[in-house]
Amino acid sequence: MKVTVHRKAHFNAAHRLYRKDWSFEKNDAVFGLCNNPNFHGHNYELIASVTGEIDPETGYVIDVKILKDIIKSEVEDAFDHKNLNVEVPEFKDLNPTAENIAVVIYNKIKPKLDPKFQLKITLYETPRNFVTYSGD
Repeated sequence: MKVTVHRKAHFNAAHRLYRKDWSFEKNDAVFGLCNNPNFHGHNYELIASVTGEIDPETGYVIDVKILKDIIKSEVEDAFDHKNLNVEVPEFKDLNPTAENIAVVIYNKIKPKLDPKFQLKITLYETPRNFVTYSGD
């Protein structure tokens, strides 16, 4: 029997959506207000969902404290109150869209988990705009 455990977290970060190889006009046409050269910020909400078998000894799929600690070190400490474009190495050459942020978060958390677990990342950029990624 497989069960999914969810852990919520949040971080605040600034970013600018643009491509270095495009003109300002093309970036502006594609990314609009998100192309602000002075950046803009979001209060991101993250849900990390881990699916696996219930351990018969503990009754856990995963100890939520372990998941909490992984999220803190890999995401919150790395992204919170940062300019993603400037201060986070993963976005040096990667446009920090919600889609790309979710993939980066997945790639930071997944190696820290036992391979037997499935991971799904849900990232809210705003209360109405969110993305999910599960390694596919």
